[in-house]
Amino acid sequence: MAIEKSCIQYPCSFPLKVMGLNNELFEPAVRAIFETFVETGPITYAKQLSSGGKYASITATFTAVSREQLDALYRALNEHEQVLMTL
Repeated sequence: MAIEKSCIQYPCSFPLKVMGLNNELFEPAVRAIFETFVETGPITYAKQLSSGGKYASITATFTAVSREQLDALYRALNEHEQVLMTL
């Protein structure tokens, strides 16, 4: 089995965009997941609504410390019922 080498140098500033329906549950759910997996440094959040207001995206920028952290974070976000997509 080959070892996959990452192009990312850790630790680094990493923006991750999360999309879901614009409701009262989405943003608190996303923040709770980030706060579970990100222990180093602050997390900044920027929220944007779709043109019709039905969907919201939250871009969280944080210090990523490892590939394992990112994999776990993406997995937790994508498994949550409020999350439609991550980029």
